[in-house]
Amino acid sequence: MFMGEYQHAIDQKGRLIIPAKFRDDLGERFVVTRGLDQCLFVYPQTEWKQIEQKLKSLPFTRSDARAFTRFFFSGATECELDKQGRANIAANLRQYAKLTKECIVIGVSNRVEIWSKDIWEEYFSQSEASFNEIAEKIVDFDL
Repeated sequence: MFMGEYQHAIDQKGRLIIPAKFRDDLGERFVVTRGLDQCLFVYPQTEWKQIEQKLKSLPFTRSDARAFTRFFFSGATECELDKQGRANIAANLRQYAKLTKECIVIGVSNRVEIWSKDIWEEYFSQSEASFNEIAEKIVDFDL
């Protein structure tokens, strides 16, 4: 399970340090793709295969299913870590998530998310006030 929040810088070649606590669970090869809310989603191969199966089962006759599948798979790329624990993030993905220097890498249960620091801080501050309300609607157990 992935959890925690880490700040790292992406270098000019597009390399980003993946936190050491995430490396074993991601494995040697993992998938990075466009995520929602203008971040990147990072999946271990096993989790990616499960998502692939779910998306394959969507009815291709529905335009929204086709649109999301295109969005999700067209941005996907397989990555691996170098000896320093860095992943090379593709230029199109860096552009999508506006990754220029400071990045936030967070663990979100079955995936890792990579955010521009500025976008993460804006998202978090805008969402913080509604977290209690959201929890009341979707969480049906005591935290």
